[in-house]
Amino acid sequence: MTAPAPRRALPDDVPAIAGVINGWIDATDWLPRVHSAAEIEGFIRTAFDLREIWVVGDPVEGYVSVDPETARVGALFCRRTGAGLGKALLDAAKAGRDRLVLHTHDPNHAARRFYAREGFVETGTHVPEPPDTVLEIVMEWRR
Repeated sequence: MTAPAPRRALPDDVPAIAGVINGWIDATDWLPRVHSAAEIEGFIRTAFDLREIWVVGDPVEGYVSVDPETARVGALFCRRTGAGLGKALLDAAKAGRDRLVLHTHDPNHAARRFYAREGFVETGTHVPEPPDTVLEIVMEWRR
């Protein structure tokens, strides 16, 4: 099965993007909810013009956010796995770049395996600032 092609996000996509994140948080037992659903949507709205954001699916099933100045993936979330959505989004983020860096949660073993398959290597750890409490693994990809 081929994933739909990603497209650049529009401001009207923000509620759907927030829905993807909030659904993931609510379904993940090891990640405590520290921000309300409304706060998550507000964070996305605030960052929208500062980030390169891609979405996939209609309705939106996943998204990736990249800081164009630092090449840091701020987030990659999908409603479902195994359908190629994450790969399609990551390919869009990689296009035209020689490097990407990201943080993924230490307990998220599936994400760590996915990023390793996509050529990312673990380069360190990051202790988040409260209220976030879950250790993060720093990963980097180079062309």
